[in-house]
Amino acid sequence: MNIDKTKEPLLHVEGLKQHFRTSSRYVTKAVDGISFDIWAGETYGLVGESGSGKSTTGRAIIRLYDPTAGKIIFDGHDISGKMAKEDEKYLRTNMQMIFQDPMACLNPRKKVKEIIAQGLEIHRLYTDQADLDQKVNAIIEKVGLSPEHATRYPHQFSGGQRQRIGIARALVMNPRLVIADEAISALDVSIQAQVVNLMKDLQDELGTTYLFIAHDLSMVKYISDRIGVMHLGHIVETGTTDEIFENPVHPYTRSLLSAIPRPNPRVEKKRIALEYNKEKEGVDYTQGHLHQLTDTHAVLATDGEFKVWSKEHSY
Repeated sequence: MNIDKTKEPLLHVEGLKQHFRTSSRYVTKAVDGISFDIWAGETYGLVGESGSGKSTTGRAIIRLYDPTAGKIIFDGHDISGKMAKEDEKYLRTNMQMIFQDPMACLNPRKKVKEIIAQGLEIHRLYTDQADLDQKVNAIIEKVGLSPEHATRYPHQFSGGQRQRIGIARALVMNPRLVIADEAISALDVSIQAQVVNLMKDLQDELGTTYLFIAHDLSMVKYISDRIGVMHLGHIVETGTTDEIFENPVHPYTRSLLSAIPRPNPRVEKKRIALEYNKEKEGVDYTQGHLHQLTDTHAVLATDGEFKVWSKEHSY
């Protein structure tokens, strides 16, 4: 897909913070001042271990949470603070989410066709019943399900099929941006590949833009154009897929990459998993700033840290 970076990004996130007060004395800083852009037609992968703030970022962008601070501009609409009715309607019809557990977010009492049609009905995005049925049947077919599946209930499907229903429900709205929050992590490896291939095919066909949130780096490498590596509420490194995998600069990125098993037994035997301990290494993300290595590749570090980390990775 051709991505035109001369245009404004479809999604612009600047200084996003999402803090939760857990007691009178303690605040959890789940997301602590992150910035990134996503252009129309691309897939931006957000990776990191559990608890790094990836899912919270996705939920703050789609406004399931009210962000503590920062700016979110979606296709020219400011959706950061209290939204105007027009901006809220634009957000609800043009941004959709695919969740990690399809069974938890599919109403067990509704048939598949009712689940998929729900968004269209709420926002009146159809002319008559025949138009609604046609749209639902077309997307059911697109995600690789059969027409007879439309009258079944979620419990009658496998995990992979349920996730296809979740994808159909998101894409039937023809959204500009889809946030896939760990959309494949609960599935078997063979089914994961099918679902990711389906998402890629639909992107080519419909021009959909994805924010792909995951902790499986090999899958992120396969689907993403650019990657942001997240740790403890901060994006510590961002770059194209090739830059992140071939020239990782931040020690946290390197530790994540070193944990990926190799398919070659001889290479796997020699693989050394690197450890990264932020406290031990004395790294304070709030003291660092972004250092640009190329137009697309940047790393969060103080001047001293950047000097040390980039020594082995000269451009």
